[in-house]
Amino acid sequence: MFPFWMNPYCHSGSMSQQSYRQHKLEFLKQMRDSLETRLAAVNAAIDTMERQMNQDNPSNPTA
Repeated sequence: MFPFWMNPYCHSGSMSQQSYRQHKLEFLKQMRDSLETRLAAVNAAIDTMERQMNQDNPSNPTA
């Protein structure tokens, strides 16, 4: 998604302040959702790696 602040039509006066804020809010929500998805994937990878390491070395109580 192309950032809204780089869009020349947002600065040309063709957008009301309310429309601009609504567009910005939607953009920020999409960014948050994307980050939450990536964070969940990283957390799952970490959990998998820790589980595999504990299976390989059960005498190491790091978890």
